[in-house]
Amino acid sequence: MSDEQFNMSMRKFLKQVGVTSQQKIEEVVRERSLAGSGKLKVKVVLTAEGTDLNHVVEGDIDLG
Repeated sequence: MSDEQFNMSMRKFLKQVGVTSQQKIEEVVRERSLAGSGKLKVKVVLTAEGTDLNHVVEGDIDLG
């Protein structure tokens, strides 16, 4: 696989992760009426099958 193919595939995956993650967070905030209730603690765990990749990103989303 060329670097260009790799980069395009990576961007496509990361775009899908970003878009679907935002949709799921918005859905849970809406369903549980969390808007205006401080902060939502979130965590993403990234793994890759067949590797020892285990990358964790944690943060807070301000709910207004």
